[in-house]
Amino acid sequence: MNKRTLLIAILMLFIGLGVGYWLSGDNAPSPVMVEEKNQPLFYRNPMNPNITSPVPAQDSMGMDYITVYADNESREVAGTVKIDPVVVQNIGVRLAVAKSSAISRTIRAPGRVDYDEERMVRLHPKVEGWVEELSVDKTGQNIESDDILLSIYSPKLVSSQQEYLLALNNLSALQKSPFEEIKKGAEDLVKSSRERLQLLDVPEHQIRELEKTRKIKKSLHIHSPVAGTVIRIGSRQGQYVTPQTELYMVVDLSQVWVYADVFEHELPWVKPGDLVEMTLASVPGKTFKGTLTYIYPYAESKTRTTKARLVFDNTERLLRPDMFAEVSIQSDTQKKMVVIPAEAVVRTGGRTQVFVVRAPGKFEPRVVKLGLESGGQVAVVEGVHEGEEVVTSAQFLVDSESKLREATAKMMNDLKALGDNQDEMHDHSNREKREHSTMRESEMMDHSKHGVKDHD
Repeated sequence: MNKRTLLIAILMLFIGLGVGYWLSGDNAPSPVMVEEKNQPLFYRNPMNPNITSPVPAQDSMGMDYITVYADNESREVAGTVKIDPVVVQNIGVRLAVAKSSAISRTIRAPGRVDYDEERMVRLHPKVEGWVEELSVDKTGQNIESDDILLSIYSPKLVSSQQEYLLALNNLSALQKSPFEEIKKGAEDLVKSSRERLQLLDVPEHQIRELEKTRKIKKSLHIHSPVAGTVIRIGSRQGQYVTPQTELYMVVDLSQVWVYADVFEHELPWVKPGDLVEMTLASVPGKTFKGTLTYIYPYAESKTRTTKARLVFDNTERLLRPDMFAEVSIQSDTQKKMVVIPAEAVVRTGGRTQVFVVRAPGKFEPRVVKLGLESGGQVAVVEGVHEGEEVVTSAQFLVDSESKLREATAKMMNDLKALGDNQDEMHDHSNREKREHSTMRESEMMDHSKHGVKDHD
């Protein structure tokens, strides 16, 4: 055997030893675990879904744990629930459509009905005299404009009639006078005398009657300047009255004011122009609609509330002064908001969500950001779009199943991540072994070369 043959034999020996060492290690690729679709993931307690077991088990009542299988639907949102339509109907799931609507903050306050101060009339005589006859003698009586209220005898009214008749007679005598100044003076005297009667509230029909008959009336009528309801009578038949005497107080009740007491913490939301709804115990089943017109610039020291003035139509005369009422002020109105029923919202811990219908029997949990809530409705700022359907009843049953599905999905992700980490560690170990084997082969080849040179 020559030197060349000996060198080749030694090299083949070392190569064989290196390959054998490499094959004898854990460098062979490990089999990849394929997750079957029907492979059980774990087992859960039938009475408490939060209790699970990695192996089949029974609860304290002897009931078998429910098997949970892998659900290969990674494209769906975690926690999406699929329920058979028959089951959906049996458990009473109701749906509602998210709509675009206006919503406002509702502020409730006690209220009290009162007179409209701008529709109140206090009637006083313009002269001194005696009440001859009362045509309206009952409080609460409804009157029309220009109705006769009473008749009064006043010496001043009598003298004023006499002056007017004298002015008329003087004008008749001087009507054909050739002097224009005299004629003009007579006309001015008639005009001033007639205006004096009008200023003393002598009615127009009595002035025309005086001009026609030329007879002085002892008693003159006082007419109502407005239509309304008599709420106070300040004189009676035979009473001597003066301009300080209030004969009548008349109020138009076709419109009323309501004073509402608004608390301090709710006052920043209230402003003139807000729409108002009102209910009364005396008118059950009816809601009155009005407007907030004024907020008083001071607060009540005892109640720490501020009065707001509301205006309501009262053509049906159902609202009576001094009635107590419950007032709802619709303030901070926001238009074109996505609105859903408030009962559709599920609040669990620090998360607020609703269940949105993705398909028949398929419900997706959706975290939402809410706005104003009023009248059983709530505005959704983020999370739900107009036209989407949300679950409004039995959502807690759906939420329980959703949490279970979400926990299952998390467990599957954890198992997958664990498998990926093991594969990565395995690959890293294989690389290290291959690098170590390559280094040993290189060292053996170098050693063999040196050995051959030394032998030569």
